[in-house]
Amino acid sequence: MDGEVEVDEVYIGGLEKNKHESKKLRAGRGAVGKQPVLGMRERGGKVTAKSIPDTKRKTIEQEIEANVASGATVYTDEFASYQNLGKRYDHQHVNHSAKEYVYGMAHTNGIESVWAVMKRGFNGVYHHWSVKHMDRYTDEFTFRLNEGNVSRDTMERIDKLVDGAFDKRLIFAALTE
Repeated sequence: MDGEVEVDEVYIGGLEKNKHESKKLRAGRGAVGKQPVLGMRERGGKVTAKSIPDTKRKTIEQEIEANVASGATVYTDEFASYQNLGKRYDHQHVNHSAKEYVYGMAHTNGIESVWAVMKRGFNGVYHHWSVKHMDRYTDEFTFRLNEGNVSRDTMERIDKLVDGAFDKRLIFAALTE
């Protein structure tokens, strides 16, 4: 990705209060028991998202460096793991905790809309995603967003789907182990 890229993280998973008593982690609130997902959206371009093991600075920086060209403009929120991005990128951020959502061209509204669509799918369609298959779910939603031009010919969209699945074998044992 190059140009202007919005980066944000989200936590996917159910609420602790909605879990069965035996499944509750009793380890706090917020992101407890949820899987972090890091997403990047190139303004006017593609979306990429991937589950990550944690939201530590090193993990997030590695993912951004693997997907965003050096020198690009990166827009984030004020999360501490993004603080060193200014060394490699033109880094601009907004301060959500101070109710600042847009500052000039700096905003994360594009990637936040990706999370809104993904969470609607989680809550309304699937109701549960296992951590093991989290990347499959995120790939499905990023594919829909990247290829979702409804004016496209139906056969062209089917060809794109088949091309993406070709030579990728998923056996039942791997799916259920």
